[in-house]
Formats: sequence, C-alpha cells, structure tokens
Amino acid sequence: MYSTKKRFTSVVAMLLGLALVGAACGDDSGTDATPTTQATGATTPAGVTTTKPPEVTGTLNGSGATFPKAFYDEMIVDFKKAQPKATVNYAGGGSGKGRTDLQGGVVDFAGSDGLVAAADVSKYKGAFVYVPTVSAPITVAYNLSGVDNLQLSPETIAKIFQRDIKSWDDPAIVAENTAIKDKLKGNIVVAHRSDGSGTTENFTIFLDKSVGSGGSGVWKLKKGSTVEWPADTQAGSGNAGVAQIVKATAGAIGYIDLSDAKASQLKFASIKNKAGKYVQPTIEGASAAVEGATVNADLSYDPLWADGDKAYPIAAPTWILVYVDQTDKVKGETIKAFLRYILTDGQKIAPTIDYAPLSASLVEKALAQLDKIKLPV
Repeated sequence: MYSTKKRFTSVVAMLLGLALVGAACGDDSGTDATPTTQATGATTPAGVTTTKPPEVTGTLNGSGATFPKAFYDEMIVDFKKAQPKATVNYAGGGSGKGRTDLQGGVVDFAGSDGLVAAADVSKYKGAFVYVPTVSAPITVAYNLSGVDNLQLSPETIAKIFQRDIKSWDDPAIVAENTAIKDKLKGNIVVAHRSDGSGTTENFTIFLDKSVGSGGSGVWKLKKGSTVEWPADTQAGSGNAGVAQIVKATAGAIGYIDLSDAKASQLKFASIKNKAGKYVQPTIEGASAAVEGATVNADLSYDPLWADGDKAYPIAAPTWILVYVDQTDKVKGETIKAFLRYILTDGQKIAPTIDYAPLSASLVEKALAQLDKIKLPV
C-alpha cells in the first residue's frame, strides 16, 4: 500500500510540474496575462518581477487624533508583522495635542482630523506634508430606551447641542420622528469632547456649513477644535470618553466616530443630508461624500455637507502630518515605509474596522506625496 501511494504522489508531482512549465511558457507572445502582486498588495504589470519592501528598523512615536486611532492601532500591529525590526507607537490625545507635539519635536508624526491654521504654520520645525489615510462617519449617538431609528436634521442637532432643545419630546424632534413620538421622553444630556479635537472641528464645520454661517444661522457656537459649550453639558476625553458618557447616561447624546460608537454598542441617528435624505452613518455613505470632494494640491479636502442622495453629511477626513526634511535616516525610512503600508495594505483592511478607504486616485496622489519626504545623506 505504501509503494502505491508513493507512485501516485510522484505522478501528481510530475503533472503539477508540467502544468507549471506550461504556465511559465504562456502563449506565443511570451507574456503572462496574469498580473503579479507585490508584498504591499499593489498589482504590477504582467511579467514584472517584484520584491519585498526593504527592511526598516526605526522606532516611531506619534500622537494625535483619536478618530482614526482604532485604524492606526491595527496598522501598527500588521506593520510589525511585515517589518518585525520596526516599532511604531501611537498615543492618541486629540488632533490638537498631535499638532502641538509635532511642533515641539516630541513625536515623529501627528494624526490630525483638521488642518493646521495659517497662524500656526510658523510654529513647526520646517515644512510638513499632509498624508491622507482614511475617512469615516461621525455618528450622532444616543441613549434613549426603546428608540432604535431616530432621525435628526442639522437644525435640530444644532439646537440640541447648543441647548435650545433640552427634552426628547420637543416638537422639533417629534416632527421628524412621528412614528415613535410616544417613546420620546426625558431630558437630553449633551456630551462633547474636552480636548482639542478634530472630531469636534469636523462636527462643528458640518453644523456651520449646514445651518450656521453657511446656512440659516441657527448654529451659534461657531466652529473649531475647541468650542465654548453651554455649562450644563458633559465633557469626555477622546471619542472613547464621549462614548462612555453616552453609554452610561440615560437620555444622552454625543458626536462619536463610527468605530468607537460600534465598539461601545451605541445607537446612532440617521442624519438629514444636503439632498434632504435621512442617511445612516455607513462606510458607503462616507465614501459617497468623499467621492465628490475637491482635493487640493496639498491633499487637503472637505467631504462635510456633501452633495448627493447617498452622501452621509458628517463624513470626516483624517491625515498624518510628517516633516519633509527628516533628521534621522533610519526614522525617515521607517516613516515612509509605515505610510506606504497604510496606503496599500491598509486600504483593504480599513472597511473591516469601520473606516472608508481612500479612492484609487487619492491613494495615487498620497503615495506621490511620500516622495517629498527627504532623508539625510
């Protein structure tokens, strides 16, 4: 029986070998119609030999936006598998902290959901680039017993967060939710960020565009990474901190990124978009908003309050900020490798953890942005 099995195995091996030879020969043109794939996951033209990315060995420290932190945490773990001699740490702390830390040279890169103000550019130790990474919806999450399908317009959201509306049975909320009006009961507790936050900035830009200075003028608290919220509101550190307040407080409402809202098992409202449609915060809705956004030369773009029936109106971008002139060659090589990993393999992983990948054209521009990062000789 053993010899029969051995002969069968030999025959199979021979047939497989012939099949491989035939595949290598291809057709009369001498080219293989099947594209190859690099270690980074990018497809290359047929017949091109690819190699693994060069090994990098640096240790990087970053801080900043909590909005993309779940994505960056996943990227750090996966990058370590691809580059076992490299180490990347990301501390969060809010977009404002990340930008300040980069200014002071405390970190090697900063995560930011907002752009650097013109007045602050001179505070940095040289030129820097924006590298877009992903986008995602900012949810309006709530804790209201028996209510699973809340609908809110920008005007109603504005009035809730600036405390013009203080109870769930307010006529404005009832008018948008007539089917569940009997379940709309109790006082509203508003939760917001305590730290300088890109999530706050994007949320307030949405309100300012839709019903503030760019709209009806209902929104009075302006826009920015920090806002003077009414005294009877509650503040949490990071998206996770706001999520914790909403989860623990009956009647609470807060703005939280989709990943943290889902991780905390929160319910979130459908938001009325620019086209007048109530849209759930989904990856598809964020992608639809990003698709129509104008991308500037520095790769900044604004998908908030976008046109289109399917566009989610609070779709937020996020970037990694890094200096153009790197002072440490090993760190510089590692930064470029990490960012390249995010822009290739990372884009495939993003939807699995509730982030929208960049469009192919934006990825191409972002990869080109890496060429601007200069290493010391």
